[in-house]
Amino acid sequence: MKNSVVIALFISIVFSSFAQKDIPRDTSFTINGTFIKEQKKRPYITIAAPSASKTVLIKKDIVFRKIKERELSLDVYFPKDTRKRKQAVLLIFGGGWRSGDKSQNEAMATELANRGFVAVSAEYRLSLEAPYPAAVYDLKDAIKWMKVNAKTYGIDSNMIATLGVSAGGQLAALIGSTNGITYFEDNLSNFAATSTVNAVVDIDGILAFHHPESAESAVAAQWLGGTYEQNPTNWKEASALEHVDKLAVPFLFINSSLPRFHAGRDDLIKKLNALHVYSEVHTMDDTPHPFWFFNPWFNPLMEYVDGFLKRINK
Repeated sequence: MKNSVVIALFISIVFSSFAQKDIPRDTSFTINGTFIKEQKKRPYITIAAPSASKTVLIKKDIVFRKIKERELSLDVYFPKDTRKRKQAVLLIFGGGWRSGDKSQNEAMATELANRGFVAVSAEYRLSLEAPYPAAVYDLKDAIKWMKVNAKTYGIDSNMIATLGVSAGGQLAALIGSTNGITYFEDNLSNFAATSTVNAVVDIDGILAFHHPESAESAVAAQWLGGTYEQNPTNWKEASALEHVDKLAVPFLFINSSLPRFHAGRDDLIKKLNALHVYSEVHTMDDTPHPFWFFNPWFNPLMEYVDGFLKRINK
């Protein structure tokens, strides 16, 4: 095992012995930091920042889950008129399962609400705090929260999609491919609802960890509890490709021009095709990995998402 993996796993174990509230956050992945880096290569980019329309409400930092003293929160962006139930989207941020936060979904959440969807951006426990499958439990609980609070925010509980970017895309795909699998349900949940979703939008998130197209290493190993050689079960189990079955839902894949960020995608599409389940693929030409943060790609991205969600729910 590489020294970096040993150190990362040691840190994870040490931190787990402290109260959750005392665990430091890895703040290395930020929008501004990414912008500075990417603008050197592409000086024409700008950070996407749509404003909420007058018909949209935003409620932030709503606690949806508690694990002992640890509170997890989410933000809801929703049209003011809640009388008619609407499609909803759970947004999952990226950052290598170690960094990032829910505020990084603000542009997409705002735009989705402007287009008539209910958008929920949820926090989840990262690898320094809790290894796999904690993040999956947290996000499935966020879906249950959405269903329990559907009337308040005008959510159609039968029309909830997961949408994630990078590591969040991997999580969105895993959640959407494990409908009805009880192992992925957390017995600490207080919600009398299912975590079933009806669609997945995967933006540059891998579909398989141990795969000829995958280049995952130390960062994935930290989240998955060891390298593939040490913990092959988790590497296989956390891969959406392993779970596609008769309960499969439609998938939208939106990818950068970097192939390694869709490892396993084509194999998963073959499974969907065999099951006669709808899927779409769009590749954004000449794009960096975190293209979703920036213009000129943000608007085309949202057009793909909008069109897909409306198409599958006609």
